[in-house]
Amino acid sequence: MDGSFLPWSIKLRQRLLEEYPLPDGIETIRDDVLLEPKWILDFANVEAISASTKISQNGKRILDLENSIDHSNLQPESPDIPPEDLLAISGSLTATVVSNTRLTPPTHWQDVRHLTLTATSQHLYCPGDTLTVYPKNFPSDVTQFLKIMNWLPIADSPLKFIPTSSVALSSHTSSPLHNPPSPSDLTLRKLLTNYLDIISIPRRSFFSQLAHFTDDPFHRERLLEFTNPEYIDELYDYTTRPRRSILEVLQEFESVHIPWQHVCSIIPFMRGRQFSIASGGRLKTVEYALTKLSAIRNSQEAAPIKELHGKRSGSQKDHARFELLIAIVKYRTVIKRIRQGVCTRYIASLQPGQQLSVTLQKGALSISKTDSDKPVIMVGPGTGVAPMRALIYERLVWQKETMQESTSGQKGGDTQMRELKGNTRPTDMLFFGCRNSQADFFFKQEWETLKKEKVMLDVFPAFSRDQVRCLFRGSTSS
Repeated sequence: MDGSFLPWSIKLRQRLLEEYPLPDGIETIRDDVLLEPKWILDFANVEAISASTKISQNGKRILDLENSIDHSNLQPESPDIPPEDLLAISGSLTATVVSNTRLTPPTHWQDVRHLTLTATSQHLYCPGDTLTVYPKNFPSDVTQFLKIMNWLPIADSPLKFIPTSSVALSSHTSSPLHNPPSPSDLTLRKLLTNYLDIISIPRRSFFSQLAHFTDDPFHRERLLEFTNPEYIDELYDYTTRPRRSILEVLQEFESVHIPWQHVCSIIPFMRGRQFSIASGGRLKTVEYALTKLSAIRNSQEAAPIKELHGKRSGSQKDHARFELLIAIVKYRTVIKRIRQGVCTRYIASLQPGQQLSVTLQKGALSISKTDSDKPVIMVGPGTGVAPMRALIYERLVWQKETMQESTSGQKGGDTQMRELKGNTRPTDMLFFGCRNSQADFFFKQEWETLKKEKVMLDVFPAFSRDQVRCLFRGSTSS
């Protein structure tokens, strides 16, 4: 797409300047000019400022301060998992992990997780709604980034944002972080862990900024080549095709030293990932989940989860419950390196009892209770079956409520109820596609259970890797 868009945008700019020339004395800003960011970082206290005298004025290198610190004491040995501190996200709710179960066999190439979360207050949601999970970077990647940039000596020093002249002259006064931590918690390590996407694939603008922070002529020339629209294919082959990350780019261009004061204007911010909610109807209540758990598991297995809910304040009826179906992204690229999704890698590390900040968003399914008397055709291949599962269970509740309302206050209500159950209830259809019936037929047992319960649902699965492929020659029939 960039191969077509970039040449067009250059011509558009030229044409606009022809039609609307700039006033006398004003010139266009050259592409090789580094613009001043709106915000920069600074030390939050006097002690840290005195230590910064060991740093060159442009913030590119740390000198003898690097040799005076014992790095082995900076990061004690610990499991390589993200910290469990909650992120301050506007409008978020605190969710607790109840279970994080792998649904696919260990021998299957893909790890698909069934994640169950609860919140200690009631939150209404409908089929099709999504839950946004906000990932964190792993300590090993953050430490590697700090080492590459020579920032380890100041990695945990308290920092603050200060506006530059461009912000001082405008009415914009908010921090570059939408939900900034308290001043005492703002450090380079916290920024790289919770806010900056150091594992993302870099864009053209990233390379143009890096070219300002290297003294190596060869590296500078190479970085500028990636910004040239004529070499857009080469940029694609270097970044997108092998999924090369910002961290890996900085490892290769070792002469680049980003000023730590400008890191938030160079490294993109991490965004949350949305996942369709897979729970609906009776699955939305913690009370039902505990009843179901007791029926299918022995008391020793059920006890820890019951204890987890027992520690929460309030009645279980006041708790919200969410289920997600998530495929963990992990694969090997054309350059034989293993890639992992930033968010799904974080999700795979979550343990029961752990808390995280999530947000709810409305979805696109427009089916409501008024449609409960009409049959529905659902198509949900792979993890796309999640919102369909939510809809199936939600419609069961809607249909029950509709039948109760239609028979309420009428004579012979029981007879009419039986007639509605036997004759007028619609038969929904779910078309589900996956690779193997024994590996990724998600919720197979649930569909069988619903069938035994006389639920009007027909499931039509298709297994692409289980089919027998035949080649017919000289015949139009098969």
